[in-house]
Amino acid sequence: MFVFDYLCVMKMNHNNKDIRYNDLSAYLSLIFPYKVQKISLNAGFTCPNRDGTVGHGGCTYCNNQTFNPAYCRTEKSVTEQLKEGKQFFARKYPEMKFLAYFQAYTNTYAELEELKRKYEEALAVPDVVGLVIGTRPDCMPDALLDYLEMLNKRTFLVVEYGVESTDNATLKRINRGHSFEVAQEAICKTAARGIRVGAHIILGLPGESREQLIKQAGILSSLPLTTLKLHQLQLIKGTRMAAEYEQQPSDFHLYTADEYIDLAIDYVEHLRPDMILERFVSQSPKELLIAPDWGLKNHEFTDKVKKRMRERDAWQGKLYKEKEEQ
Repeated sequence: MFVFDYLCVMKMNHNNKDIRYNDLSAYLSLIFPYKVQKISLNAGFTCPNRDGTVGHGGCTYCNNQTFNPAYCRTEKSVTEQLKEGKQFFARKYPEMKFLAYFQAYTNTYAELEELKRKYEEALAVPDVVGLVIGTRPDCMPDALLDYLEMLNKRTFLVVEYGVESTDNATLKRINRGHSFEVAQEAICKTAARGIRVGAHIILGLPGESREQLIKQAGILSSLPLTTLKLHQLQLIKGTRMAAEYEQQPSDFHLYTADEYIDLAIDYVEHLRPDMILERFVSQSPKELLIAPDWGLKNHEFTDKVKKRMRERDAWQGKLYKEKEEQ
């Protein structure tokens, strides 16, 4: 983590004696003197795990319709999507600034000049103060890292990698198309350029026990990650995983809300104390969701996590030990 970012986290913890974990909004408030909101974009990229470069059909859990709000449509330019997203949020917060979030599919999977053109288009939109780029760890060539290193010197930047699991057997089962070692290498190479790095993890993938997941927190803590996103496994209509669940439901453990709250807290207690936690859950569109349906909005779930952490006197890093990184 950057020295500045580390000091931000230490200041954040000092300012709030009852803080239980490092959340993204508090972290951003120490970097920006105004409220900042991410705007999701669909920039028209595809995925090497769909077009045959790595594989076909994509990851077994994936349906990209679950990721994008209504304004994210590929027939609209990056500029148009950002303007519509700004209008949506600015009604409530007229002074708000924005991060352009390249979210759908693999947002580093194109020729370098096309990538640069789309990133620069986003940064040219008024009130856009940085980029978050979601991608796969096997899609980060050195030439792009060279450009991102320069870009990072003039704007706020996070590269967010879909890691999903640290277990190679799980990654193979979900047809991820890369190993955990590939993710490790990409994270380390990106952080070595001074760029903030995020990771995305799914808790509850088939075959992964609670004990494996707790160990995973220690493994991730050994990596130079700035941010981490967690979310529960969701079975989505139209995915191969949904068909697998229908054929063999005993292979899956779908956590109840209470079970998952306790799992998430156990996980967070084993995480490195300075990591920024972006979220605990994801909320797929109800018309696409098969299970689990907890009937909770993201903020309602987060409130329950905070309440349970107070009840348990739990906090991020409480059980973290450096030897867990080995």
